[in-house]
Amino acid sequence: MSVKQVSVFLENKPGTLNKLTKVLADHDINIRALSLADTSEFGIVRMLVGDVFKTTNVLNEANFVAIFTPVLVYTISDEAGSLDQLLQKFTEENVNIEYMYAFAGKKKAYMIFKVSDPKASEIKLIARGLRSLTQEELDEV
Repeated sequence: MSVKQVSVFLENKPGTLNKLTKVLADHDINIRALSLADTSEFGIVRMLVGDVFKTTNVLNEANFVAIFTPVLVYTISDEAGSLDQLLQKFTEENVNIEYMYAFAGKKKAYMIFKVSDPKASEIKLIARGLRSLTQEELDEV
């Protein structure tokens, strides 16, 4: 099952990221994972949060451009070679990764993947013995 990621487009200028985090903090929204990429004119914050719809609504009301995107989240052991083993299965199934980022738990790491077709990719990866986390499972991590 895919998880919904919140993507926010920000102006590339001082203080803009802090405005985003302030809005989230004021509404008691916890960021579970975050990735920030930039271009010369804007940045894209990609994040996993507990309540995607609340987050998107709060950000849109605060005049941020926020959307959600399905991503696949897989758990790996926090040891050398675990990511390589996971990516080998993606390669064997010819699943293209558009981007990825991660966050660490207490004993495991969690890899977040944006792929072009999450449903088809997930079916292929299930055949390789992989199961992606659901939103509910992610909330319990």
